[in-house]
Amino acid sequence: MQSLTSVLRQRTLSTASSSLSRATYTASRTNVARHYATARKEHTPASRTINFVLGTGIVIGGLVGISYGFDSRASIHKYVFLPLMHWTMDPETAHKVGIKFLKMGLSPWDTQPDDPALEVKLWGKTFSNPVGMAAGFDKHAEAIDGLFDLGFGYVEIGSVTPEPQPGNPQPRMFRLPEDKCVINRYGFNSEGHKVVETRLRQRIKRFLYKHAREDQQETLEKLKNGTGSAESLVDHLSTNRSLRVDHLSTNRSLRDDRVLAVNLGKNKASTPESVDDYVVGVERLGPYADVLVVNVSSPNTPGLRSLQRKGMLEDLLRQVITARDRLQSSYKPPLLVKIAPDLSDEELEDVSEAALATKVDGIIISNTTISRPSTLINKENAKEVGGLSGPVVKPLALRALRAVYKHTEGKIPLVGCGGISNGQDALEYARAGASMVQLYSSMAYEGPGIARVVKDGIVKGLNGKTWSEIVGEDVKKA
Repeated sequence: MQSLTSVLRQRTLSTASSSLSRATYTASRTNVARHYATARKEHTPASRTINFVLGTGIVIGGLVGISYGFDSRASIHKYVFLPLMHWTMDPETAHKVGIKFLKMGLSPWDTQPDDPALEVKLWGKTFSNPVGMAAGFDKHAEAIDGLFDLGFGYVEIGSVTPEPQPGNPQPRMFRLPEDKCVINRYGFNSEGHKVVETRLRQRIKRFLYKHAREDQQETLEKLKNGTGSAESLVDHLSTNRSLRVDHLSTNRSLRDDRVLAVNLGKNKASTPESVDDYVVGVERLGPYADVLVVNVSSPNTPGLRSLQRKGMLEDLLRQVITARDRLQSSYKPPLLVKIAPDLSDEELEDVSEAALATKVDGIIISNTTISRPSTLINKENAKEVGGLSGPVVKPLALRALRAVYKHTEGKIPLVGCGGISNGQDALEYARAGASMVQLYSSMAYEGPGIARVVKDGIVKGLNGKTWSEIVGEDVKKA
């Protein structure tokens, strides 16, 4: 048993040890503080200059990096981001992710102005360039502004069906990377007229609010000679189908030199010969479109392509043109029809005669093909059912384009589509009779800078001419 003295001695030693530890810790902190204080005092003008230069360099480098990343011409999009998406995502998932980025404003921009030689005047509209995004990419009107920011002069949303429908079961989209082609059998998956109309209305409403904040008086005068705030007037007008965007001296695309088209489809449940879905589409979505497109050529909706027969096509076009002419707005959007590349010479002549008879405003040539050219390298995915798009479609579309241009004698504007991935491809279409061109699949392989690549290639190949001067050049010489 320890004596009282031993116990007291141990407590005294413990207390002393604790005091020593605290003193040591305090001394250590004091020494550290003195060290940093001394270190701060040791900064010389030269060291301050170096730190300033390094800090400024980091900031400037970051800004340059951000600027580079948001330039659609940046190689990082094609050679880093795109391969990464192909490696980690199936085609449909990658498609959805691309739409999300465009919708959220996180996509790159085309930072260069369009060359005046690219300007196109059609249907009373002026396009800053003839390169458009084809229907099928932005099916639900989610990424319109993002696509315009990529540099397209024409953006076509849809196809949009009257009622929502899921389309075909997944998987329904397949890459053929060796051929730079895509096969899809989406089957008109659509969120329906109501959802798309709401998105288009909200987009216009946001534009009007912005315009009202920037110039109250001008907005009031252009929208309606009334009283009250411009914002309250926008709210009032929002209850009507037309938001009076036509009175703001701009296109319905909300871009002065760009055009928005709406591609109309029909529900799978509708009877093949019925045209009611198209008529309803014109009535509901016509007020929001600079251009309307009737899609009778998708290979993924049973019976749809039968509407390309002369009698049925002529009846369809007459009914939708009548519906278009009944629209209450002062502006009546031009109406185009989209056909397949697989039509025979006789069928192409029938389409041409129907177009001339009904005075339709234009023809898009062409949709995807159901054929499988022997030149395809990827034989495995080529077996998949669906519409094939990409470079192998170009010969088929050009054949059809030349035939229709010849039959219509250049009286109807034609839009070329199929396998366009550079300026030379676009020039071939123009010389064959296309007033404008569209692309889609090439963006999946070339990246978001494809519009700028094509435009630059066109300007280089024009050799001092303008785009409009070469339209139909080859056919006229033949």
